[in-house]
Order: sequence, then structure tokens, then C-alpha cells
Amino acid sequence: MKLTAVLYSVLIFISCANNAVKDNQKEKTTSKYSNPKGVEVEKETTTKTDSETTVVEVFHEEQSIPTPINNDEKSENLNANSKILPEEIVVVTPTSAISKIEEVAETQEAATTQIMDLQEEIQEVPTSENVVKVPSHSAWEALLQKYVDNAGNVDYGAFRNSKTELAAYLEVLAKNEPQADWSKNEKLAYYINLYNAATVKLILDNYPTNSIKDIKKPWGKDIVTIGDAMVSLGYIEHKVLRKMNEPRIHFAINCASYSCPKLVNKAFTAAGMEQQLEAATKDFVNDTTRNQFSPEEAKLSEIFKWYKGDFTVEGSLKEYINNYLATPMTASTKIKYLKYNWNLNEK
Repeated sequence: MKLTAVLYSVLIFISCANNAVKDNQKEKTTSKYSNPKGVEVEKETTTKTDSETTVVEVFHEEQSIPTPINNDEKSENLNANSKILPEEIVVVTPTSAISKIEEVAETQEAATTQIMDLQEEIQEVPTSENVVKVPSHSAWEALLQKYVDNAGNVDYGAFRNSKTELAAYLEVLAKNEPQADWSKNEKLAYYINLYNAATVKLILDNYPTNSIKDIKKPWGKDIVTIGDAMVSLGYIEHKVLRKMNEPRIHFAINCASYSCPKLVNKAFTAAGMEQQLEAATKDFVNDTTRNQFSPEEAKLSEIFKWYKGDFTVEGSLKEYINNYLATPMTASTKIKYLKYNWNLNEK
């Protein structure tokens, strides 16, 4: 505000000075007349563009040349009669004014440059509207704690009372999509929680239902917002999470069915990602409702059949599963697959 006031005053000064210069260059007319004191004077009339007339009296005592007087007498006469003597008349030129104008103009130009620099800096500073931050998943965890038990069963009927809170959490994720500078674990936490929360919302939007498969194209419809895009649950799983070369995500995402890995009642976080993925994988492999082992035969979840390629990048499927078994399978152990239970994972 102070800089603005200074610039405004400078502009007013320049305008007045310019008018003074212009007035000095206007056409002049001269005429003689006698003032009340009987001294014949010349009258210089300057015509301005606004039709106003300024009269300047320049005294010329033509009748007689005054006798020189000293400075003290001049001072006395001036004090007594307030009369300007001829030799005291000073002709004023616009030179000093023009010099001052040029000086002010330079100052104005410098100030303008500073303002432009400041404006550029302001434009470069990100606003709260365009800053993308890593979102907190605490709101999602609060909902999980309230409506999901330790076995992964969901009270969908009661969960409907918190649809507004669930929608608000999904909106936060939509407005803060992953950025290139996010860590892998931050991206994993984002997409795993997004997938699980969006799946719960899909069930609530179609509740009551006996199975997610009773919903038309549950994994093919674009129902999830990420930034300016709408994507499907299938897109998040196959085009994003599986591309991150982390096979344990298959035990973290939940498809709202009994044979799916259970929906844990804690949100996944970047800080706890390694421990959470490891715990989810070990829990799923050793859950007898999803996998069954004997020395001769292993009855596995169909997840290991559908996504076998994800688990065998660095070895065989048996080798991958044996990492989580107290009693590993042997080379002679036969593998079969259990029928998948698509019933709703409801309390």
C-alpha cells in the first residue's frame, strides 16, 4: 500500500510539471497599459487550451532610470512598500523542473520494475488450491475400526450411517492424486486404501446385496475419481497396483467376499507398509478358510492361480508360499485350488 501511494504522488507531480512546461511554450501576446500607480507596464497574456488567461506583469519604468541603491536600501524599500524592483526580477525556466521530472521518471521506472519482479514471484508461489499433499488415511481407519471386526467382516447395514464420512475421505484422495516425487510406499498406501474404500462404497450404494458379483460390472465401471479422471476398480488393481511389482498387494486389497483376503480394520500407511504387507500375506497363507495344507496336498486359494505370474517372478509358486509356512511344501506336494466363495463378507 505504501509503494502504491508513492507511485500515485509521483504521477501527480509529473502531470503538474508537464503542464507547467506546456504553459511556458504557449503563444504569448503583449500589450501596454498603465497600472494604478501610473507606471506604464507591458502585459504578457498567455492563452491556454482551456480558454483561461494568465496575466503576468513585467515592470518597465520607461520614464526614468532609477538611481542605484545599496542592498540595505533595497531591503528597506521592500519591507516598506513590498515592491519588486526591476533588477530583482528572475526569469524562471523549466530546466530545473525537467531535470526533476527526469529524476522522478527514473525512480518511477525502477519502482515499476520492482513491482513486476514481485508479481512474477507471487505467481511462482504455489497456492493452497494447487498444492498436492500426501493425504492422511486416519479418517478411513476410524471407519474401519467402527464397522469392521478382527476377522474382516463388515457391518454394512450400520456402515450406511457413515456414507457421508466415507465420501469425504474419497474426495480427499481424489483431490490429492499421487505425484512423481511420492515414495513407492506412499503410492501403495494411497491405492490400496482407495481400492478398499471404493469397494465398500460400491457395496453401500447397492446394499442390500448377497454378493459383489450381483452388481453389474463391479470391476469394470468407472466409479472412482482420481484427479480429473474416472477409473474402475479393475484399473486400480491391474493397471496401477500390479504394475508396481509388489505381489503382496493381492493380500491387502479386499473384494468384499469371504474368500478374498480379509479387510483389516486398520488403514495401510507408508511408514508401516512393509510390516503390514508381510503380516497380511502371512495371515492369508495360513488362514485355513482360504488355504489348506497337508504333507501330500495343498489346496490353495484361486488367487494363486489367477495371479501366478505375479508370485513366480523370482522362483516357483511353492517357493513363494513356503516363505510364510511353518511346515513348507515339498517337491512332491500336489497343488489343487479351492472354490472361491463370493458371498458378501458381512457380519
